[in-house]
Amino acid sequence: MAVVPTSSGLPPIRACLFDLDGLLINSEHLLTEARNAVLAEDYSRPPMDWAVKARLQGRSATDSTRILYEWADLPCTITIEEFQGKLNARLREVFKRTALMPGAGELLRRLSRATTGGGEGRGKVIEMALATSSQTAMYKLKTAHLEREGGVLRLIPEKHKVLGDDAGLKDGRGKPAPDIFLLALKAVNQGLRENGEKEIMPEECLVFEDAVAGVEAARRAGMRVVWVPDPGLRELYRGQEGEVLAGRTGEKKENRVTGSHDGQVGEIGDEWGELLSSLEDFEYEKYGIVVEDELDSTVNL
Repeated sequence: MAVVPTSSGLPPIRACLFDLDGLLINSEHLLTEARNAVLAEDYSRPPMDWAVKARLQGRSATDSTRILYEWADLPCTITIEEFQGKLNARLREVFKRTALMPGAGELLRRLSRATTGGGEGRGKVIEMALATSSQTAMYKLKTAHLEREGGVLRLIPEKHKVLGDDAGLKDGRGKPAPDIFLLALKAVNQGLRENGEKEIMPEECLVFEDAVAGVEAARRAGMRVVWVPDPGLRELYRGQEGEVLAGRTGEKKENRVTGSHDGQVGEIGDEWGELLSSLEDFEYEKYGIVVEDELDSTVNL
């Protein structure tokens, strides 16, 4: 396959980093189902609209619960801990029904056989990592049935998976802060160093995200990004797509941890971000990624 130059003279991609909820699996839809059920059946509150759903996406369980609790305007006699407990009970049921998002299986399979098409990393395998706000217990609940019998999530090495309760992730430093993506890159580079290979730079990373906060986190990490929003979220941000792709929607409000760094957002139209309707639409050659034509049929979609 001929190598197609990447846009704007950027280096070919050497690593792909993935969000989980709403990007690889349909858990965002199930989260909405559970949250709306608790709001209606336990507290007689209306269902969430996309304005509040957008604020919850990509964030830690602590931050998203706080935002939803405040939005619901519950009586002071109902504690946030009680609210979280009812949510968790619902989530333990609905997360048994998670499934892969369209195109996720094929994308992971193809990237597992892909190589970098140019630059110093030419011919090297594309590294893959996961950076999700989901904490370990919920992550296992969402993915256990998807990882059995050769499921595609197993194509991402366990040592490259950074979850929301990772020891290296400080409190208050979840998305839209860049830390989780930088930790994922650190995990990838540790393996490369051990093998005597050249480390990957942030600009050689491509992040796949569905959440606005996640896109901002990726841009603040100095990485390129593919945004694959839910149609409802895309409609909410119609006319602001350029701001989202540059990480300029202002999701990161303040630096709450002394000594931490929030990175820099991008510029509108800088071509470091791309909007897709589905993972099925991803163009590998655009990013200097070479994929073998024949897929390995031993991994289940």
